[in-house]
Amino acid sequence: MENFTPLSALFGGALIGLGATTLLALNGRIAGISGIAAGLVRPVRGDWAWRAVFVVGLIAGAAAYRFAGGPLQNLQFVPATVMLVIAGFLVGFGARLGGGCTSGHGICGLAQLSPRSIAAVAVFTVTAMITVYLIRHGWGGA
Repeated sequence: MENFTPLSALFGGALIGLGATTLLALNGRIAGISGIAAGLVRPVRGDWAWRAVFVVGLIAGAAAYRFAGGPLQNLQFVPATVMLVIAGFLVGFGARLGGGCTSGHGICGLAQLSPRSIAAVAVFTVTAMITVYLIRHGWGGA
């Protein structure tokens, strides 16, 4: 296994859990990123500010990590623009169809033992496994 970093993963997971718990405790809202971002595009009166702060916090957290000396990953990904558009559409469609995104269902829904979230995460996981298999062994894989 490459890049196995259990301590940073544990710390990051704890921070995500703390953020989700804080949002639920202080605002009564589930921390689903797609729903929060969608609320910025189609704002409801008095509901925009906390969403903007949440999204800015996501970006600021990554910037703070880098500023504190955290390494950047050397990612090289050169996809076709058409594939990016199709993938973005499918992700948005899937999040809408599933009534939430992986973060909302996977972090908050599972913690609440929501049957809908358990089913959604099972579908996400199986779909991801099939996708990785097809990419690595089906479509041009080694």
